[in-house]
Amino acid sequence: MDKKLKEYAALLIELGVNLQQGETLAIACPVECCDLAEEAARAAYERGAERVVMFWSSGKLSKLSYQYQSEKTLTEVPDYLVASRDFILGKKGAYLCIISDEPGLYEGLDAKKIAAASRATGKALIRFRESTSKNETRWCLAAYPNPAWAKKMFPSLPEKEALEKQWEYLHKTMRMDEGDPIARWRAHQEKLVARSRILNEKKIKSLHYVNALGTDFTVGMTDRYLFTGAVETGADGIAFTANMPTEEVFSSPDRRTANGKLVAAMPLVRNGVVIEHFSMTFRDGRIVDFSAEKGYDTLKEIISTDEGSHYLGEIALVGYHSPIRALNTLFYSTLFDENASCHFAIGRGFPACYRGGEKMSKEALLERGVNDSLEHVDFMVGTPDLSITATTEDGEEFAVFRDGDWAF
Repeated sequence: MDKKLKEYAALLIELGVNLQQGETLAIACPVECCDLAEEAARAAYERGAERVVMFWSSGKLSKLSYQYQSEKTLTEVPDYLVASRDFILGKKGAYLCIISDEPGLYEGLDAKKIAAASRATGKALIRFRESTSKNETRWCLAAYPNPAWAKKMFPSLPEKEALEKQWEYLHKTMRMDEGDPIARWRAHQEKLVARSRILNEKKIKSLHYVNALGTDFTVGMTDRYLFTGAVETGADGIAFTANMPTEEVFSSPDRRTANGKLVAAMPLVRNGVVIEHFSMTFRDGRIVDFSAEKGYDTLKEIISTDEGSHYLGEIALVGYHSPIRALNTLFYSTLFDENASCHFAIGRGFPACYRGGEKMSKEALLERGVNDSLEHVDFMVGTPDLSITATTEDGEEFAVFRDGDWAF
C-alpha cells in the first residue's frame, strides 16, 4: 500500500495540479486522509514547492455542528477561513482537494440548515471559487477510500475486504493497476482532447437527448462554446487535470435554451444525503418542475439556492462503457459516478468553456448564456440506449452518441 500511496500522490502532484518549482500548494482533506496528504506534500516538496499549506476537515465533526449549532451560528463564516484562501490566491498557489465520502452521513439532519451553511461558506469563499472556475488557480479533485464508504459500495463484504476492494477499484480508475500510470494517462488525455477538438470544429447549435428511461431533452450551445476534457490550461499557460479520475468531455451550454425532461440514471449523493429516482423538467432554460422518490428535500434545497441553481452550467459526455462503468459498481460519489455516465450540472458554468471567458466578468458571461451560481451539482443521465443528436449552425445533423456510446 505504501508504494501505491506514493504513486497515487505523485500522480496528483505531477498530472493533477502539475506543481511547478517555487510554488505554494494548498491541500484540503479530511483528517482521516493524513497519510495521503503527507505523501502529496512530500511529492510537492520533491518537485520544488516553496510551502505546503493544509486545510483540514472532518465529516463527523461537521455532523455534530449541524446537529447542535443554530442556523445563525452555522452561517457565521470565520474570518480565518476566508483569509487562508486569500493567502493562497496571493501566492498564486495550486490547490489539491481530497475527498473521502461517507454516503448517508447527514441523513436525518435538517436539510435547510445544511444548505444555509453551504450557501454562507460559498458566498464567503467566492473569490477563491471564481479563481478556480476561471483556471486562475490550478486545481485537482481526488478521492481517498474509507471503511464506511467501502461498505456502502460493497455491503455484502466484511469491512476490511470492502476497503481493500475499494482501493483496488480506485487504482483501476486511476490507471495504476498495470503498466506506467503516467504514460497511460497521457494516452487517455490525448483521446479526450481529440474528441473535444471534433466537437469544437463542428459549430454545434443544439443537442437532443433521448432514452427509454424518459429523457427527452434539447439544449443549445453558446456562440463561442468550448468542449474540453482531461487537460485544462491555467491562466499561466500550464496544463493540469482538474478531476482524477476523469472520462468526460465537457462544456457549458447556453443556460437559456434547455427544454424538456431529464431523468436521472443514477443516485446523487449531496452532503451525505442520497437522492434517488429523480427527474427535472426545463422550459426556456429554467427548472419548472422536479421530483425525487428519496432525498426530495435536499434536491429542493439545491435548486432553491439562488436563481442560477435553476439553470444548467455543465454538459458532459461520457461513453456508457467507460472504464469506470465497466466496474459495474455504484460509487455513491459524483467524482466517480459522473465518469460512468453522461451528465449535466445545475448551477455554475465554466468561464474557460467560453472562448475568452476567463477575461470576462460573470455578468458579461451571463449575458452570453454561461450560468453563474453558488451551486454546481452534477447528476447522471447516461443509459445503454441514450441517443444524442447534434444540429450545427448550418442545419446539419450528426450523431454524437448512439446506444449510449460515442458515435465517432
